[in-house]
Amino acid sequence: MIALSLAEIAAVVGGQTHDIPDPSVQVTGPVVRDSREVVPGSLFAAFVGERVDGHDFAPQVVEAGAVAVLASRPVGVPAIVVEDVQSALGALARHVVARLGATLVALTGSAGKTSTKDLIAQVLSTKAPTVFTPGSFNNEIGLPLTALTATEETRFLVLEMGARGIGHIRYLTGLTPPRIGVVLNVGSAHIGEFGGREQIAQAKGEIVEGLPEDGAAILNADDPLVRAMAPRTKAKVVLFGESAEADVRAENVRLTDTGQPSFRLHTPSGAADVTMRLYGEHHVSNALAAAAVAHELGMSAEEIATALSGAGSLSRWRMEVTERPDGVTIVNDAYNANPESMRAALRALVAMGKGRRTWAVLGKMAELGDEALAEHDAVGRLAVRLNVSKLVAVGGIEASWLQLGAYNEGSWGEESVHVSDAQAAIDLLRSELRPGDVVLVKASRSVGLEGVAAALLETGAEGEVAAR
Repeated sequence: MIALSLAEIAAVVGGQTHDIPDPSVQVTGPVVRDSREVVPGSLFAAFVGERVDGHDFAPQVVEAGAVAVLASRPVGVPAIVVEDVQSALGALARHVVARLGATLVALTGSAGKTSTKDLIAQVLSTKAPTVFTPGSFNNEIGLPLTALTATEETRFLVLEMGARGIGHIRYLTGLTPPRIGVVLNVGSAHIGEFGGREQIAQAKGEIVEGLPEDGAAILNADDPLVRAMAPRTKAKVVLFGESAEADVRAENVRLTDTGQPSFRLHTPSGAADVTMRLYGEHHVSNALAAAAVAHELGMSAEEIATALSGAGSLSRWRMEVTERPDGVTIVNDAYNANPESMRAALRALVAMGKGRRTWAVLGKMAELGDEALAEHDAVGRLAVRLNVSKLVAVGGIEASWLQLGAYNEGSWGEESVHVSDAQAAIDLLRSELRPGDVVLVKASRSVGLEGVAAALLETGAEGEVAAR
């Protein structure tokens, strides 16, 4: 964070100093909420959780080097006491961002947010110092914590914004007002909470409503609900996609033999070829969104293409491809799942597994509400249509819907199976996998299927596992 004194911070957040002998002492390190992340110069934000109260760690974090604690009550060590720690954190982020002068890029969408954010950050970092959201740290706490890691050297700040209801993104853009806003897609993720895709579109479109006139709204030309957001902004509208009407578009899209996308990138300033290191055709749209942002910030088509071709995955359990010494390939995409990302992952599995046996180890897609049965059934049916060799549906009722969809789509018999839990899936796969097989592991985060991928890698680790 930029250096600020405790007195300055107290004034910004409307707090009172307690047990602080010298208010001129500066916070020079990061603002953190996890006591294990404290380093000398930190400010520790004490949140009260369901099981842990951050205030209880106050003596420990000060001993570890924290300058003070941002707290909702006195804690017996240097503290800035506020009425609400979350609101204070947001006020501090808003103050720091206003002082920085960095260009702020914000993005949202139903699927692909984290992968696209990682691509944008990697492309922009070839041009100037860039700070970006770690993982999917995209809510009312994670977003200000990310913004507060920026320093005077930061030129680009790339922030992922999530929403679980109308008004959430409007709140986040109020904390960290973007100059460039990106909307990737409107899908079925969290449809049970929102009530419908139109409501999701209403919420996601809030990201472009507050953009300044000299800003840019980067919208997906291939998604009608996203494209319809154009009238909601006073900023310049830039369309990306495979549509001929897109300002930044892809032509000649194909997948390599290993399932990696290759295409001709077209921008208003020129064209260049891209071959990505990531897996799956769905990354083409993500790459085009990143390219549109980079073009708006002055990068040439050649510079963008080079950066996209060199970009990798920065976040765990998102199409994380690892080959075991025995030739079995594990695709760990277990961080989260919704109908759109499930379909994309299955298509990537099939592209990667040409001439090989393919396994789809799938679990529940959460927060689909009344659409849950139909969406799980549809994913099971798609696995059959794509000729996935075997579907392993893991878990409870939602997994049974996956398996039933597969069974009803074709006479699979032994080609699809429903198992009770992750350990049952591990036992099955350990007994049946053969060298050369490709295994996709994917479900909503709450299912915890990343443990299946980890166990399979341990099983095959007779020597050092080679990640590619």
